[in-house]
Amino acid sequence: MKEPVQTIRDTDEEARRLARRLVRGARFGAIAVLEPGTGFPFASRVLTGTDIDGTPLILVSALSVHTGALTADPRASLLFGEPAKGDPLAHPRITVRTRAERVARDDPAHARLRTRFIARHPKAALYADFPDFAFFRMVPESASLNGGFGKAFVLDASDLLIQSSAIAEVAEIEPGAIEHMNADHPDSVDSYARIHGKSKRTGWKVCGIDCAGLDLANGDEILRIEFDTPLQQASGLRAKFSELSRTLLENRGVH
Repeated sequence: MKEPVQTIRDTDEEARRLARRLVRGARFGAIAVLEPGTGFPFASRVLTGTDIDGTPLILVSALSVHTGALTADPRASLLFGEPAKGDPLAHPRITVRTRAERVARDDPAHARLRTRFIARHPKAALYADFPDFAFFRMVPESASLNGGFGKAFVLDASDLLIQSSAIAEVAEIEPGAIEHMNADHPDSVDSYARIHGKSKRTGWKVCGIDCAGLDLANGDEILRIEFDTPLQQASGLRAKFSELSRTLLENRGVH
């Protein structure tokens, strides 16, 4: 008798890193909710970002169907992953099952979420402060990752969220660190994008820093660069930049 085909692989660190890159490197995703009144599944597209702990963020209008749906039932799924050339099903994607948490404007976290989201989506500054718009933290509960044909994995929230004792500290220093990198080290930022993101473009800017990596932006393009291991102390951020720079020198053949 033939052994049954294993359709779900054991989740390993390679799968976790791919999942985190798909979520943290996304500019947008598809959202699926339950439509109020009908109970039918309703899918739409939303701009996405991440909070300092890796929780996905959305900024949505109260006029949209999905905002009303999230208010009635916070359960939602987010699909991340853009197809490239060839068969769309051959490219990685991830569906994250979440519970939506609306963030009130008087919540201490609101200013941080607004700053991080607009750094990734500058045009969102035009409407982010409209009274009918609100941020939701889409807190992960589990996820299904498809890394391509025959590469299916099941993940839980801990596989996607950033685990570090330095999250609050890094949140405090993030704005200054971003300003410093973009003003004083623009060549290094472009080099990070070239070596770690395989980009041929210049003019990259850091738009986000957290304990697990960097977010870079160039026009409509976003690149996520993950650290080898998450920061456990904010004071180690400079060392993380040094590690990225050493990689650059090694790629140039300088030792």
